[in-house]
Amino acid sequence: MQRNDTSGMGKAPTERLWNREYCKVMFCNFMLFFSFYLLTPLLPIYLSEQFHTNKDTIGMVLSGYIIAALVVRPFSGFIVDTFDRKRVLMLCFFVFFITFAGYLGAATLLLFGIVRTFHGLPFGSATVANSTVAIDALPSSRRNEGIGYYGLSNNLAMAIAPSAGIWLYTLTDDFRLLFWISLVVAGIGFYCTTTINLPARRRVEGKPHISMDHFFLTRAWLLAINILLFGLCWGVMSNYVAIYGKEVFGITNGTGGFFALLSIGLVVSRLYGAKSLREGHLAENAIQGCIVSSVGYTLFVLSPGEWAYYVSALLIGLGNGRMYPAFLNMFISLARHDQRGTANSTILTSWDLGMGLGILSGGVLIEYMGYTSAFAFTAGAQIVGASLMWLRTRRFYMERRV
Repeated sequence: MQRNDTSGMGKAPTERLWNREYCKVMFCNFMLFFSFYLLTPLLPIYLSEQFHTNKDTIGMVLSGYIIAALVVRPFSGFIVDTFDRKRVLMLCFFVFFITFAGYLGAATLLLFGIVRTFHGLPFGSATVANSTVAIDALPSSRRNEGIGYYGLSNNLAMAIAPSAGIWLYTLTDDFRLLFWISLVVAGIGFYCTTTINLPARRRVEGKPHISMDHFFLTRAWLLAINILLFGLCWGVMSNYVAIYGKEVFGITNGTGGFFALLSIGLVVSRLYGAKSLREGHLAENAIQGCIVSSVGYTLFVLSPGEWAYYVSALLIGLGNGRMYPAFLNMFISLARHDQRGTANSTILTSWDLGMGLGILSGGVLIEYMGYTSAFAFTAGAQIVGASLMWLRTRRFYMERRV
């Protein structure tokens, strides 16, 4: 009987990328991010209307979940690398799901801030666990490509959910309905985690009990700085673009269009870049994405008209969809096989730290200097990140990859 070649390049076509468990993990990830980002662009409006808070206070309240996620994610990587990944994922997802009920009962700004901050703990740990489980579900020969496609699930959710939330809010003017929808969606995602089956994982012998690499992938420190800068840009844009569109352009439905175009850009660039990722052109993909995103952010701030508002969304989506999966694969390439959780937690921690800085600085800049200054700061951070990737990070990665 003739056997398929399992060595080198002959292995890739024989291994199935879209296996059942990988699809389940992608669905869980989509539901996780959809339930969370359904509320994201509307929470500044909710806090402003419900509690009559100013912009910098809104920034402080909304950044609470980022701080909590930052605290938990380094430990999440260690836990995911040490214990049963499915059980860790189920526990984190359940706490994430049930916390949505807290928004319904938060009658004061203080209570809302506590719930929002606490929500960052299961969100941060569940995202690390879910992405690590996805890597385990992928055949090794299709990993670069599979990680690129996996990101579609959260990118789509992060782009579609805000549009859906804005549309529902415009239709019903009812924030409680949105909280209930998020609760139900997260519950469906939790149920899906219970059905995932993973292969047995071998225990790593001789692994040191205490090591910095259990909590942060030190080999990837410069990549982490790069991702922090890009997360800062996303923190400002995703949290303040809705209230910016409403106050500056007087549009609400149009903000949904912004996220819809962002979604289209993310999907197109992910699909277009899959072949390049499969061939291992990680740094090239990252650089191309950085440049396109830089053009998008710059256009947004230099041409404050409605046409630029929408075109920039498409460009930012195209750039981020090209850039982020390349960076994630680069982090994985710098890690040992027993450090997958740590690699995931490192890139997510860096992104969250940038997001938190973006939310805080964006709120302060908008309150005291206006929207133009806030988004100019965002474009500047993106350009600095792109320059760093081109001049230094690319070589840093090539010298250290495993």
